[in-house]
Amino acid sequence: MAIRFSWIEAHPTGIYLPSADAWIDPATPVDRAIITHGHSDHARGGHRAVLATRETLAIMECRYGPQSGQGLGYGEVIRIGDVDLRLVPAGHVLGSAQAVLERRGERVVVSGDYKRRPDPTCVPFEPVPCDVFVTEATFALPVFRHPPIGGEIARLLAAQQAQPDRAVLIGAYALGKAQRVIAELRRHGHDRPLFIHGALQRLCDLYRELGVTLGELLPISGLKPAALAGEIVLAPPSALNDRWSRRLPDPITAMASGWMRVRQRARQRGVEMPLVISDHADWDELTTTIREIAPREVWVTHGREDALVHWCREQQIPARELALIGREDEDD
Repeated sequence: MAIRFSWIEAHPTGIYLPSADAWIDPATPVDRAIITHGHSDHARGGHRAVLATRETLAIMECRYGPQSGQGLGYGEVIRIGDVDLRLVPAGHVLGSAQAVLERRGERVVVSGDYKRRPDPTCVPFEPVPCDVFVTEATFALPVFRHPPIGGEIARLLAAQQAQPDRAVLIGAYALGKAQRVIAELRRHGHDRPLFIHGALQRLCDLYRELGVTLGELLPISGLKPAALAGEIVLAPPSALNDRWSRRLPDPITAMASGWMRVRQRARQRGVEMPLVISDHADWDELTTTIREIAPREVWVTHGREDALVHWCREQQIPARELALIGREDEDD
């Protein structure tokens, strides 16, 4: 039998706490917003007050200007209305958090977006047992099983070494993915300068200000094409096939995304080297996480909700789809 809590409500525009008059990742501006992470489908501007990790608040300020609100450390407890809130790591991007909500002995965990794989740019996911677990379902189909990132980075570096007359152009989302790819390239021994599109500069600078080591990053502007032969260049996915990319010498076009598992998506993007690198949990991570947390009920947000709801019910776990609006697969 499904659990029904009067103190937490799911609306198309977000999850609402009536007694605290607070919304979690609302799709429209509200008086009080609890934000799980800085991607624009979860963190929007215009809220009167924001509760988030200090890193997420800094990311929102970088994107939207000064924010009125409070930055919290992981594990710090704050009471809003009659609900105790603490933020614990989600492992998605820098500052990403799960909202742990407790009231009169009941606990709900709103995960936001998350992954279970190691990531040198953010704190690992922390499983929290609860009564209700609100989970994403971006890659909630058994076909999505992400390979180890080390193998994808090794393929990339091998292609660079085998074709030294070509640049390597990697499409990577500006928040989280670009910095993770950079950090993994460093971890795998690439200590040469990396070149970045101007759209990545501000968030890379912020990551470094917040303590993430990225090594030497150089702007591509003003460089002659010949200077980029054999070099690695990172840009937002939207730049892969526009005029900006044509300045590069015969680039090997790559894209880092969980969607690169789907060959048709790679072809549609004109991607020569798909890199299956995701900041979201794959099918095994989603199901393993639910088993580990052992919730009494699961609420499923954006993505392949029906498949994950079906799996939960097969495991005798009550589950339902929330059908939240305004959620995207990634942040470009």
